[in-house]
Amino acid sequence: MAAIANSYDQFPLFSTATANFRNVVATQQDLTTAPTPVVNGEVRRRKWWPLEFYRSAVGKKWIMAVTGIVLLGFVLVHMIGNLKAYLGPAAMNDYGEGLRDLFEPIFPRSFILWTVRIVLISAFALHIHAAYVLTRMNHRARPDKYASPRDYAAANFASRTMRWSGIIVLLFLAWHLADLTAGSVNPHYVRGDPYNNLVHSFERPAIAILYVIANLALGLHIFHGAWSMFQSLGANSPRFNKWRRYFASGFAAAIVIGNLSFPILVQAKVLSYDQHARDEVVALHKAGK
Repeated sequence: MAAIANSYDQFPLFSTATANFRNVVATQQDLTTAPTPVVNGEVRRRKWWPLEFYRSAVGKKWIMAVTGIVLLGFVLVHMIGNLKAYLGPAAMNDYGEGLRDLFEPIFPRSFILWTVRIVLISAFALHIHAAYVLTRMNHRARPDKYASPRDYAAANFASRTMRWSGIIVLLFLAWHLADLTAGSVNPHYVRGDPYNNLVHSFERPAIAILYVIANLALGLHIFHGAWSMFQSLGANSPRFNKWRRYFASGFAAAIVIGNLSFPILVQAKVLSYDQHARDEVVALHKAGK
């Protein structure tokens, strides 16, 4: 190609075209030895597939849905177990001890109970982390606030307050564990006597009001969570969307009514302190049992 270009130098009319042709030839020659350009950057090393899945927004929504199912199951079983308070102190206290004796002697005492606790703690941690990261992702996708007031026609009150109800539930859970599990904020707490521990706690009007408010927030959180978990798992169809709402409403109502019954009926003196049951528990402690 260079020889052909040189043959045209004797003709002035072709001098400009010849120069351009030489540039093209030189460019083509340079491209043959030029390094291959990096287009997409360095290839990222893929991690273990569950971690790769969790990195995506879809993965986090799935984790929130699955952990939500675990937590909903716990809330339901916990509420049903507490209903044994209406059968009397002996029934509730035996239930509490039975949780520690699950599958004994196949497993050591309290082994299953602590296994369930670890699963629940893990589910709580993943649920909270996924919710936090998804919120940050939404904020990055929409950094500017709405220029005009938002139209909430498609979002109910429960969905709009999901973040705040979650924070209230988390704070309430910390108090609930300190009150009726550890007993650090319950001055009359005695291990092995959950019936009287519950009564002593709810006899304080301020604590009863706290539990009412917290369980109303829990109901809002459960309603929206139970509704949206189907959508997160891909089960979203107009054919059964109304049944999703029925399930979410019924489940949330059952939990709220069951949990609110305890502080209300303690304040109404339907559930009252049982000295005989407390004396039996104290006697067992003295006997080393």
